[in-house]
Amino acid sequence: MRASLLPLLGLAIISAGCAGYSSVREIRPAHHSATPSGELIAQSLNQPSAKPLEQIGAFLDAASSAASVLEKQPADQQAQEDYNFAVARIFGILHRERLEPWKNSLACPGAARTWNFSIDGNSKPGRKPSDFDIRPADNLSFRGSLVNKRVLKQGIGAPLIAESKGTEPGRIEKFEVRHISYGLTGVVKFNGGECIGTFFDPLVVEDISFAGHTQPLAADFTAPLALALASQDHRRKELSGLFRPAEFETQARLALLQPYDPERIPVLCIHGLGDSQATWSPLIQKLRGDPVIRKNYQFWFFSYPTGFPYPLSASVLRRRLDAINDHHPDHKEIVVIGHSMGGMIARTLITDSGMKLWNAFYDRPPAEIPLSAETRRVMSDSLIFKPRPEISRVIFASASHRGSNIASNFLGRLGSRIIGAPADLWPDEPEVLTLAKPNTIGANLRRMPNSIDFLKPDNRFVRTLASIPTEPNIPYHSVIGDRGRGGNLDDRWPVSTDGIVPYWSSHLEGSESELIIPSHHWTNHHPQGIAEVGRILREHLKHP
Repeated sequence: MRASLLPLLGLAIISAGCAGYSSVREIRPAHHSATPSGELIAQSLNQPSAKPLEQIGAFLDAASSAASVLEKQPADQQAQEDYNFAVARIFGILHRERLEPWKNSLACPGAARTWNFSIDGNSKPGRKPSDFDIRPADNLSFRGSLVNKRVLKQGIGAPLIAESKGTEPGRIEKFEVRHISYGLTGVVKFNGGECIGTFFDPLVVEDISFAGHTQPLAADFTAPLALALASQDHRRKELSGLFRPAEFETQARLALLQPYDPERIPVLCIHGLGDSQATWSPLIQKLRGDPVIRKNYQFWFFSYPTGFPYPLSASVLRRRLDAINDHHPDHKEIVVIGHSMGGMIARTLITDSGMKLWNAFYDRPPAEIPLSAETRRVMSDSLIFKPRPEISRVIFASASHRGSNIASNFLGRLGSRIIGAPADLWPDEPEVLTLAKPNTIGANLRRMPNSIDFLKPDNRFVRTLASIPTEPNIPYHSVIGDRGRGGNLDDRWPVSTDGIVPYWSSHLEGSESELIIPSHHWTNHHPQGIAEVGRILREHLKHP
């Protein structure tokens, strides 16, 4: 890591250190079964790869044999494993050979018959299957700082990953993730010599009819997210958004992590300083494994360049919420989870600032300040706001409501000087500075503040916002880390802290619940933190 980044390591801005978020390698999954289906699989694995249709035919033999067992004994675990393994190998061959049975059926010679194999072209993973590379999930192994132990659901079918090949202009939905790595489950059903494959979405479909019985649909909730992490350099983007936020200003967006569903409650995840939407992966992997949460919630996220001061990012989020309300006016009320600085952004969503924040900076109302119309709009949107009516609950994870002393020490001051500032957002910066009131110690603003400046406990925005009560009808919760060391809950040494934010900053009076866990700053990665979010989401269903 370059020496210039070391101060930020001291600030602990670089989440998860230098470890990679996710790396992927292809493996050859093993299968051991003494059943007739298992013996057919063993023979199929020895088929020459130069004859892909014969390979598919052999695996269809094995899958058909296992399906026959499941028709008579639907609870036979070994038959289920045999079937799933054989179907996964079929999709692996399709991926390897770039075969497209959703366009034209394939004649696949088996031991006793030639199978007519096709895939239902109407069961689309968002778009037509040709737009995606679709591969079996068990062919890939993952490791990395944001990859959990594999979260699986047992059942019928081969877990697959559909990875977008690229998107033509105008073909992407307005709030859709631009690079899709999505989980599907492939199932093949037999009717004589006809066999038809179908893609199911395991976030939508829990059970299917198979071999005359209702069976749970299998799923892998880790592999799609882990592949997305491995396929993109999120760490580089995070650092660029921190150091050069002006270059990424237009990339601030609210996006959906799965196809929009008006029946599911949106959970809006807002990341913290130096992070991105990628850092929610451990929490989403685990929570998607909970059938209650999977059935009732959908995950959205807000990504933004974290070098900008968070009041500015919060104003952008409010505009994005206006846009998604117009685009999906039937969505349910939103639960927000904000980590660290993302929690500070979330705090603005449940606050009526009135003129208190504006008056902390200026002694005249916006209309009387001689600024350009655009600068006046930006300043007004950042300092004057009301609670958002679409927010029903907020979960704060390691939120720095009152700042952190780290931002005021030597490393913080150094970090503040090298992190990007929003000066390019308006041409009349000198007027913005000279017209502002002096701060609490009588000093005038010398430059536009950046994100580190808005972490300082004596920052006037931080101090004023902390003094404003939240909207009384919106419940909120706090998950706070103390690294397992405890400490004083006030500012007396030793202070209870997660290593970056002390308890006295994260604590909010009036929380519906507050849980202190033995975690570092990234409480949204800790098993107890994730479990607490799951508990709150399940409780929310009783009191929406």
